[in-house]
Amino acid sequence: MEDTSLIKSKYITIILHSLIWGAVLLLPFFFKAPTDQYGRIGGLVCNFFTITNIMHIGLFYFNAFYLYTKLLTSRRWWLYLSCMALLVIIFYGIKKIILLTWFPLLAAGKSAFQFTFFPTIFFLVLSTIYRLVLDKMTQEKDRTKREADQLEIELKFLRSQISPHFLFNVLNNLVSMARYKSDYLEPALLKLSGLMRYMLYESDEQKVSVSKEIEYLKSYIELQKLRFEEDVAIKTAIQYEGDPFSIEPMLLIPFVENAFKHGVSVVRDPFINIELTVLDNVLHFNVKNKFEEEGQSKDKDSGIGLANLRARLKLLYPGRHTLSIEKKADVFYVDLLLTLR
Repeated sequence: MEDTSLIKSKYITIILHSLIWGAVLLLPFFFKAPTDQYGRIGGLVCNFFTITNIMHIGLFYFNAFYLYTKLLTSRRWWLYLSCMALLVIIFYGIKKIILLTWFPLLAAGKSAFQFTFFPTIFFLVLSTIYRLVLDKMTQEKDRTKREADQLEIELKFLRSQISPHFLFNVLNNLVSMARYKSDYLEPALLKLSGLMRYMLYESDEQKVSVSKEIEYLKSYIELQKLRFEEDVAIKTAIQYEGDPFSIEPMLLIPFVENAFKHGVSVVRDPFINIELTVLDNVLHFNVKNKFEEEGQSKDKDSGIGLANLRARLKLLYPGRHTLSIEKKADVFYVDLLLTLR
């Protein structure tokens, strides 16, 4: 994709330059030029300004792509200015010879010095400005590409943290079920298989459909229901009509994972409420869970999911999301508003 875009850009540049220089070369023929501007070179009738503009075009590119890159960008500005002055003198001498040899009528005019000397300076300055602008655009393009690459690296890093963290918690749940020889261990393993399939084949995509993310979320919740049975009051309310919206994969699960991690183990009368609605193109996701500060473990992995989620939202949905996380009394609230596209 990038190679095709680059080739297309080069073709556009070549066509644009050809059109501009073609207009410059043909300009004397669009307007009736005075007879003193024409002369014979053998059997060919030529316009003086067409000939000298061909020289100017060569000068333009010689300065822009050789002198500028070799001298000015190497901080040898004094040598660059010396070469510019030398070119002005050389081109003046060449054009003077052409003028006297083939265009004697034009050479006899009072303005002969002006149109043989100053155009060279104009084209040199123009080519320097062109190269400065071109370098500025290239630097901006490189900066944008570096930022995009850095964004991709950061996202890959955050995703790489999410999967092991999530898997660690789920395996802990299954160990607990195996310890008590729960009849729900087999269906739980099947649920886990579906979750792992999503994590392996879908989470590497830049975007997934909201429907897939919701199905993943439901599977996770069902897995937790199998583990806790009636010990935890789990309520879900999901309203989604299946509109063709996309979302960052595994974006919603850290909220729910955090609720199960901190809202069930040492909490009296635990409950977890999960609500999701999509209205127009706005996703509203709300998670509430009972929470008790006392007795909560402070392991080094605590908070990784929510911290990563904040970072991912900042990178992927700048100005398109509102995230509220707060604790009131003994209830932990998470509320997310996300504009989908």
